[in-house]
Amino acid sequence: MSTRIIDFHTHTFPDRVADRALAKLRAGCHTRSFTDGTAAGLRVSMDRAGIDLSVVLPVATSAAQVAHINDRAIEAHRRAGETGLDSFGAAHPGDPDWRGELDRLAAAGVRGIKIHPPYQGVDLDDLRYLRVLDRAGELGLLVVTHAGLDVGLPGAEQSTPEKIRRAVDAVGPVKLICAHMGGWKCWDAVCELLAETGVWLDTSFSLGPMTPCGDGYPWRPEALNRLDPEAFCGMIRLFGAARVLFGTDSPWSDQADALARFRALPLTEDEKTAVLGGNAEKLLLG
Repeated sequence: MSTRIIDFHTHTFPDRVADRALAKLRAGCHTRSFTDGTAAGLRVSMDRAGIDLSVVLPVATSAAQVAHINDRAIEAHRRAGETGLDSFGAAHPGDPDWRGELDRLAAAGVRGIKIHPPYQGVDLDDLRYLRVLDRAGELGLLVVTHAGLDVGLPGAEQSTPEKIRRAVDAVGPVKLICAHMGGWKCWDAVCELLAETGVWLDTSFSLGPMTPCGDGYPWRPEALNRLDPEAFCGMIRLFGAARVLFGTDSPWSDQADALARFRALPLTEDEKTAVLGGNAEKLLLG
């Protein structure tokens, strides 16, 4: 099994817009960022943390962005061996050329796509997403979806565990990776509804306390807590370590801190090795 450390959930922005994008997102989520949002900033973070490869997950907030984002993703994937940054593509449920974009990504060897129902304003069990999931499965593309609530969009419920379950039941085989341990702030429902399905989890933004900016954080103080180590390990063992991927949600978590927190968990060395890179290696190699 691979000994490489792979962060399966990160974000970067083009250099020219990174400052503006981070400022806008910080204003919405009231949460600290730990890099400058650029690819170079992520590489500095990786070097400090000892992470070998990061998977960048771009989000298309409008259909008009998809083709341009995917141009960048294809180029990033081509250069992943030299940069240490691979990239998934983006899909948007309103894109009139959704099928063509999925086919283009698959032909270029890109391993998957990222979707974000709250930011894209469509329920995951909507037909427009179901057709994307179904075609992704046919092409062998991985799909990473935001799952659960969103710190920047209080009340948004487009990707709750209930909707994830309905989507999974409705489509053919697809490797669906549900971010934030299957459903941020919905973890009881994740355990009840999703453990028996074939979905995968990533660990991003789910362990330990959040780090607010201190500018009028809208959540109650107790809501700053995420999963405690016991609950976190319980979910890994419920789903099986072979279905869990290490992710940080960088820049919204510090990669070195997230890695240290994970390594300190009372899991076996085999479980840690699988989550920290072994599982991701298998998925990325197809």
